[in-house]
Amino acid sequence: MAYYQAMGSVPRHRHTMHDRPDGGLYYEELMGEEGFSSDSSLLYHRGLPSAITDAQVWNLGNSMATTPNHPLVPRHLKLHDLFPDDETGRDVVTGRRLVLGNADVRLLYVKADAPSPWYRNGIGDECIYVERGGARVETVFGAFDVREGDYLVVPRATTHRWLPLVEGDDDFVEPLRAYCIEASSHITPPKRYLSRFGQLLEHAPYCERDLRGPQGPLLAEDVGADATEPTQVYIKHRGNGPGGVVGTIYTYPYHPLDVVGWDGCLYPYAFNIADYMPITGKVHQPPPVHQVFEGHNFVVCNFVPRKVDYHERSIPVPYYHSNVDSDEIMFYVAGDYEARKGSGIGRGSISVHPGGHAHGPQPGAYEASVGVHYFDETAVMVDTFRPLDLGEAGVAVDDGKYAWSWVGGRDA
Repeated sequence: MAYYQAMGSVPRHRHTMHDRPDGGLYYEELMGEEGFSSDSSLLYHRGLPSAITDAQVWNLGNSMATTPNHPLVPRHLKLHDLFPDDETGRDVVTGRRLVLGNADVRLLYVKADAPSPWYRNGIGDECIYVERGGARVETVFGAFDVREGDYLVVPRATTHRWLPLVEGDDDFVEPLRAYCIEASSHITPPKRYLSRFGQLLEHAPYCERDLRGPQGPLLAEDVGADATEPTQVYIKHRGNGPGGVVGTIYTYPYHPLDVVGWDGCLYPYAFNIADYMPITGKVHQPPPVHQVFEGHNFVVCNFVPRKVDYHERSIPVPYYHSNVDSDEIMFYVAGDYEARKGSGIGRGSISVHPGGHAHGPQPGAYEASVGVHYFDETAVMVDTFRPLDLGEAGVAVDDGKYAWSWVGGRDA
């Protein structure tokens, strides 16, 4: 996020000595995007950021493998069927399952109740949407408490871990469910909402005031850990594995929470979907007005409760449309999605509307929406500009009949 923040102890001038109380020096690390040509932050470590004592393979197996959507059909994926209600011991990092993916972005889902290992994604930024439950997320920049409806945008190579709320915790409501958007690029606000200096503009549906930065600094002793304890960090990075993703486990000679201070314009931040201000119009507005983030060859959009079209002859549900250049992936979170009533879509569903297939409202929804003034729905949409393939989780929970829902079944 391109606005400056500073936290903890940093020297007066960059790239100068930062003295430790014991007479030594803290070690400066530049964490920057696009080489030295884009946003960055400077982090000041107790230990050498490059020091590792071991490297092992993190065996991802075929978890990143995909299957083409062929023959080309729209699909309904029931994510809540992925994890049995009585399953325990799964964490947000190693437990997430691949639903859909291509070379630009991977969409994964997880239900978790166990602490994750320390982790960083060396391929691209992550945008995690908290569908249900909550968690404490500890990062080298500081900590977040995330709850239902929060997005957490985590820059590439940020070391962090997830600690889900569980029964017995004060704020526990239900187990953590998270929708994980893993990019092969950076994830930013839409460019059309930014000034040439990076400020969110007046016509943007959210502003910097709505964003939450990390609470910190956060050091090993703050979480009850030994600062000198050797620690493993799980890393996803580029390679020749399925989907171009492989894993390595580094062992560091110290705890990763050793950043005494940092400053800059690159850091994780949280944003709650309830703070998104929808843009509406006299007639039905196209999906770009719902956009919240973008990456290379994909966008993320919010559909939130809102007043709808106010032309006297408006049809509030979407018109039928062909995704000529993109696949449209809608994750239904809450409420009633007017356009798809009767199709089997419900909370926890994903609809896959691939490029080359014309789609739109369920039969009858077009007419039934006339005179409706408000939609009570919450959904997260990802549109990609290259075809998405099915991951193992997508194959596992495909209902097998959604493609025929516009005619009432294959035999209708």
